Amino acid sequence: MPSPTHPSPKEVHDTLLANIERVIHGQREALTKLLAALSSGGHVLLEDYPGTGKTTLAKALAKSVQADFKRIQFTPDLLPSDILGVSIYNQKDQSFDFHPGPIFAHIVLADEINRASPRTQSALLEAMAESQVSVEGERRALPHPFFVIATQNPVEFRGTYPLPEAQMDRFALQFSLGYVTPEKEVEVLAAQAKGHPIDQLTPCLQLDDIVRWMNAVPKVRISTELQRYIVNLVSATRTFAGVQLGASPRGSLALMKTAQAFALAQGMEFVTPDHIQHLAVSVLAHRLVLEPQAKFGGTTAVQIVEAVLKKIPIPA
Repeated sequence: MPSPTHPSPKEVHDTLLANIERVIHGQREALTKLLAALSSGGHVLLEDYPGTGKTTLAKALAKSVQADFKRIQFTPDLLPSDILGVSIYNQKDQSFDFHPGPIFAHIVLADEINRASPRTQSALLEAMAESQVSVEGERRALPHPFFVIATQNPVEFRGTYPLPEAQMDRFALQFSLGYVTPEKEVEVLAAQAKGHPIDQLTPCLQLDDIVRWMNAVPKVRISTELQRYIVNLVSATRTFAGVQLGASPRGSLALMKTAQAFALAQGMEFVTPDHIQHLAVSVLAHRLVLEPQAKFGGTTAVQIVEAVLKKIPIPA
């Protein structure tokens, strides 16, 4: 049971969701997935058209929590040292002082991540998988919690570098915001008629609240049958017609952890098949590599995951 002085995990989720929704309108589905990734210790890739609120969403999350936030604008000339940090010689002490890069923050926005070169993109691999970085032969731990929100534009290809499979596999979830309904868009216009509401956004939670929330996620019960169900879903993507490379065991872990987080956000103490099915497309689709002929035939990774969900029997 939560301490009387501390909010419960569901209260933390609901408080954070309500605060972000003061800025982001009509995106409840995307926000719940974002918070599931945050509380389960995963990272998020937002792929959407310009102007849909990707960057604003990341900033709203950061401003809602008393945590360190850094934004990295990825460009073709960005170097790994610009992200990780660099040692500078101190003539007074005759020693090298390490100056940490923007990766050393609790919440990191990797804006337009596919504009950087593969060499620079790879600087995030160790950070996202192990919450540490290796700089000049020395391993340095990143703050806890450590959460990366990366964005990319799916329609611009000039001057971009597609993320490699290893990089895609580091993201627990990939989803889009999409366009809101006309009614919600009118609300956005009204809210920003005299200024941006994010300027008035204040922290609603302490960092300790987020840490306690994250610590509660692994305690959500998930039966052996549902763990087997997750493995069966992921295994089916590896043998599905038209798939060159299926989801990895990291995908199985991400689906289990985000399902636990999603159940906790609903105030439940155990995972149900509905939680797994709700998140499967966002967790697994971006990890699949399709064969060229399947891709040219119009098949998408989302369609394959949806077909797998229909194919694999749900545990009774």
